[in-house]
Amino acid sequence: MPALRAFKIDHLPAAVDSWFKSEIKFRIAEQALCYIQLLYEIESEIRDLEPDLRRQIRQEKAVPVMSALHAWMIAQRDLVPEGSAISRALDYSQKRWAALSRYLDDGAVHIDNNWAENQIRPWALGRKNWLFAGSLRSGKRAAAIMSLIQSARLNGHDLYAYLKDVLTRLPTQRASEIGQLLPHQWVAAETT
Repeated sequence: MPALRAFKIDHLPAAVDSWFKSEIKFRIAEQALCYIQLLYEIESEIRDLEPDLRRQIRQEKAVPVMSALHAWMIAQRDLVPEGSAISRALDYSQKRWAALSRYLDDGAVHIDNNWAENQIRPWALGRKNWLFAGSLRSGKRAAAIMSLIQSARLNGHDLYAYLKDVLTRLPTQRASEIGQLLPHQWVAAETT
């Protein structure tokens, strides 16, 4: 049988206090995650609907959950010690409540920015590689090219075909018509 760690009586209050604080943190985090899970369940039900219908259902189902979450967060803030990690998290959310609840009023807005984060991840991962582009001017050129490539990808273009066509037409393109080569307006040149 393993030896039990001996607690002195004077250590008991500190041990109980430590356990109690960690239990409170766990319960608060667990409850917050339950609210957030409800919001994501609503989103999974309406993911494929039209924006207007998505907004309407959010108003009916998600607004009450967000209101309950907001009231709960305010109540919890009064219970946690000032300066604790939980108090900082609650304060952070409260300061940004308008941004957090913005998606409720627009069916075209997603509940989170995961899609955008996934789109920029390849560029963010290579950031250190591009840190030393040679000069500020080279860095700006690299950023412009990366933006152009990502925009073409988002517009559904074959990158090779797009870049080949744009780079072929660019030297003879009129300055007033240069906007036609941007990914959202681009139409491949007719080949004869």
